[in-house]
Amino acid sequence: MRRPTWAPEGVDIERPSPARMYDYVLGGSHNFAVDRQLCAQAMQLMPDLVPHVHGSRAFLRRAVSFCVEAGIHQFLDLGSGIPTRGNVHEIVQRTAPEAQVMYVDIDPVAVVHSREILAGNDRARVLQADLRRPEQILAHPEVRRMLDFDRPMAVLMVGVLHFIMEDPTGIVAAFQDAMAPGSYLAISHLSPETRPEKMAEAMQMSQRGGLDAMPRSRAEVERFFAGFELVEPGLVWAHEWRPEPPHGEAGDLDQPFILGCVGRKP
Repeated sequence: MRRPTWAPEGVDIERPSPARMYDYVLGGSHNFAVDRQLCAQAMQLMPDLVPHVHGSRAFLRRAVSFCVEAGIHQFLDLGSGIPTRGNVHEIVQRTAPEAQVMYVDIDPVAVVHSREILAGNDRARVLQADLRRPEQILAHPEVRRMLDFDRPMAVLMVGVLHFIMEDPTGIVAAFQDAMAPGSYLAISHLSPETRPEKMAEAMQMSQRGGLDAMPRSRAEVERFFAGFELVEPGLVWAHEWRPEPPHGEAGDLDQPFILGCVGRKP
């Protein structure tokens, strides 16, 4: 397979990546054949995959807008992915130009293209790092330069924790401990609640394709918010979290499989 000119050296173009798969489903162009092939298989198994992924992206936008309205002007976006329309810094800085945004992703393609988009924006930066090593992220000089951990911030883990096979509760807790009171945590996560058999089949197919994922129950996702006050309406399907307009076009998605929630650290 020929390596695209925009692909950084050292990237395995034969192994799928969550960031590049999201990019493909959201209409982006920075993905490889292996990403598109696995997405095509997933969409054949779950024909409504695309609108649900778009619903998760819309949840991110609404959660970020809520945090800005709550007075939050610094954001740590973990598993930020490849830049697409409606990036966090675009949403935030539209109404709060002084806001700071720190993107973090493990995928080098996501990082390279984030840096291209953020060139000239000294209030938004990107770091290539592994979410499973929260201590390294929290101690990184660039993160410390961008974010003031003595002030409230928003930590975003949207569409990323289900790619961590081990229990990520400790990872979430590490970031929680570093957050000042008044900070917010936003999470979206795959859940098998409405279609357990299809979800199990999809995960087996994904594993065969070289990508591991772990859907979790509503109770398991809710445990990530231990010590947080849940923002109304609490832990719900992502497209149902403060929809705009209420019960709009995303409100009638059948058999949803992505949960969304925002919590506040008291």
